[in-house]
Amino acid sequence: MSDFYEKLREYAAYTDSGLDVILPKRDNYQKEIYEAMRYSLLGGGKRIRPVLLFVTAELFGLDVETVKPFALALEMIHTSSLIHDDLPAMDNDDYRRGRLSCHKRFDEATAILAGDALLTYAFEVAADGASGLITKAVVSGNTELARNASKIVGLLASRVGTEGMIGGQVIDLKAEDTAIDEYEHDTLCRLKTGCLLTIPSEISGLIAGRTDTPEYGLAVDYSKSIGLAFQIQDDILDVEGDPNLLGKNIGMDDVDNKTTFVTLYGIDGAKHKLEELTAKAVADCRALMELSSCNKESAQFMLDLAEFLLERKY
Repeated sequence: MSDFYEKLREYAAYTDSGLDVILPKRDNYQKEIYEAMRYSLLGGGKRIRPVLLFVTAELFGLDVETVKPFALALEMIHTSSLIHDDLPAMDNDDYRRGRLSCHKRFDEATAILAGDALLTYAFEVAADGASGLITKAVVSGNTELARNASKIVGLLASRVGTEGMIGGQVIDLKAEDTAIDEYEHDTLCRLKTGCLLTIPSEISGLIAGRTDTPEYGLAVDYSKSIGLAFQIQDDILDVEGDPNLLGKNIGMDDVDNKTTFVTLYGIDGAKHKLEELTAKAVADCRALMELSSCNKESAQFMLDLAEFLLERKY
C-alpha cells in the first residue's frame, strides 16, 4: 500500500497546487471574498473527487492534465457545499477540517457569498476546460471529442442541481426530525454524496470516447459503490469517530435527530453494508484488471482506494 499512499499524496498535491494557481489572493475592493474562498478551498481535505477523476482518466489512457480543469471545478463545488452545509440554517457546524468553519472565521453573509462564488467559478473553470477540448477536437478533426466535450458542463450542472447534490441536500434537511424510509434515504445518499463521486468516471469516459465500453460501465458502477460506502462511513464516524482526527464534532446526526445508515440498520448493520459495497467495488476493479483496454496500475489504485475508504478514520 506504500505506492498507493504516495500516489494519493501526489494526486492531492497536484490538486492543491492547481487550486492555489487558479484562485490567487486579490488586493481589490472585494478581497475579503477571495480570502474566504481560499480559506475554505485550501484548508485541507482528502481531495477524493479530483483523485477519482485523475485515476479514471489514466485508466482510460488519458493524461491527467487533460481533465485537470474539471478536477479543480469538482473540488470547488464540493467545498462550496461544505461551506453551506456548515451554516446555522443547515447543519450548524462550528468546525471543518480541524479549524473554524467559514461562517465562524468570517461571518454568515461572507460564507454564503464564498460558497456561491466557488460554485459559479467552478463552472467558469469547467467551461474553459470544455472549450479547450473542443478547440483541440476541431483542430484534430475529432468530432466525437467535440460532441462529448460539449456535454460535460451540462452533465456537471445536472449532478450538482436539484436532481443531484442539491436535491440530496433537500431530502437531508427533511430527514432531520422527520423519519424517512430506507428507499428515500438511499436516494438522499446517491444524490447528495454519490453524484459528485460518480461524475469523475463519467467525465473521463466522455473525453476518452469510451462510454459504450465494458470498462466504462465497471468504472461507473465502482464509483456508485464507493459513493454510497463513503456516506455510510461518514455516518459511522459521526457515532464512533475521533473528533481530533475528523477535525469536527461527532454526534451531530443524533443532535439533529437525523435518519442515517446507523439509525436505519444499527452500527453493526451499517458496517456490514459498508463491507458489502467495498467488496463490490473491489470486484469491479478486479474485472477492470482483466481488460486489456485498461491501465492495470490505475485499476489497482482504485481497488486500494476502496479499501482505504473502508478503513478511513477521517
